[in-house]
Amino acid sequence: MPLDEGPGRGLPPRPQARNVLGGALLPCSVAPLTGFFRDGCCNTGPGDHGLHVVCAEMTAGFLAFSQAAGNDLSTPVPEYGFHGLKPGDRWCLCAARWEEARLAGFAPPVLLEATHEAALTVCRREDLEEHALDLMRD
Repeated sequence: MPLDEGPGRGLPPRPQARNVLGGALLPCSVAPLTGFFRDGCCNTGPGDHGLHVVCAEMTAGFLAFSQAAGNDLSTPVPEYGFHGLKPGDRWCLCAARWEEARLAGFAPPVLLEATHEAALTVCRREDLEEHALDLMRD
């Protein structure tokens, strides 16, 4: 739960978020701490204009793609407490950036159980499943 919500903070707790599979949204990462609310989950809300809802495991290819597209996720920005991402880190990506990377052939793998259902407004479930780390395959 974000620090500014919940009992004793003047705001009611947020309803349980759902993932793209219809279950409860699981955490994406606490090291590094991710999420629009920096709560470890790919939760979203009215202020999240980028829709940071796709839980992805970073790859070198995606990080290079993102940097070339103008969003450098690798370089630390200490003044914002951001240490920079490296391959293997999990991070809540903007759904549109993940889709852009998919179309360019650089989509990183995703964790469906940690990807918010709001991702389905931008990404097709089939495309997410094709890149899923947590889906059993035959």
